[in-house]
Amino acid sequence: MGIYDDLMKNYKAVLIAGGAAQNTARGAQYMLPPNSTVYIGCIGKDKYGETLEKITSDAGVKAEYLYDEKTPTGRCGVVITGHNRSMCTDLAAANNYKIEHLKQERIWKQVENAQVFYVGGFHLTVCVPAIKALAEEAAAKNKTFILNLSAPFISQFFKEPLDEVLPYVDILIGNETEAAAFAESHGIETKDVKKIAEHIAKGPKKNSKRARTVVITQGTLPTIAVSGDDAKLTEVDVHAIGQDKINDTNGAGDAFAGGFVAGIVQGKSLEQAIDMGQWLAKLSIQELGPSYPSPKQTYVSS
Repeated sequence: MGIYDDLMKNYKAVLIAGGAAQNTARGAQYMLPPNSTVYIGCIGKDKYGETLEKITSDAGVKAEYLYDEKTPTGRCGVVITGHNRSMCTDLAAANNYKIEHLKQERIWKQVENAQVFYVGGFHLTVCVPAIKALAEEAAAKNKTFILNLSAPFISQFFKEPLDEVLPYVDILIGNETEAAAFAESHGIETKDVKKIAEHIAKGPKKNSKRARTVVITQGTLPTIAVSGDDAKLTEVDVHAIGQDKINDTNGAGDAFAGGFVAGIVQGKSLEQAIDMGQWLAKLSIQELGPSYPSPKQTYVSS
């Protein structure tokens, strides 16, 4: 636990807003009209929580936090060596979200007003009933429900809650290592990312009005997407960037998800939504941490 104070006192540490889904919310809002996004999560009543609130508010995201009076705001210490990162996370208050907060009349009204839901896979370790409540709202009213696999350990150690939520998922986002972990934990005997995506896309689904789309990023290799029972394949090249321009890859996946979700919200084609994700990820890795450039840059279709 001493690592956080050590980083702040003895190194040139910078405080940056975190939280995977919150990074994505800020990314989506970066590309959407004002007042497009609401973020829900749990923080503590402390200086880190206040910093997080300010950064999120400044990004134009409306945050509806559950405040934990006894537990501090979660933190993640990140040490960057070249283009590699080492991360040490203390979830703290982020681990204490409760469905009762979501079900408050004022909060749930905003859920009912929303057309697209995005949930980070990390929340499968926190409050599955809250995820299910959003998922059932989406399925009942034919809204878009998006889930991110977030990390290999989700498929490995939280397979049961993942499988409980998966039938509600309209769009699943992950990277190649997360796809491999999913395949291994679910007995899919292939290492071919396209075949893994196809297998997931064809899985059981609650809302039959929407075919499932599985989007897998592969670093500098093309992003692939497989849609529906006919397993239609889409491949989109990444936005090339010189190694010398890469500052920090931390949060690149969250940034991709943010740009992609912005495209889905705007009704863009799957290919263009992926391109928007690639564009925002390219901007983010030139910043420090999961951040987006100021002044705001405007996306132009490639």
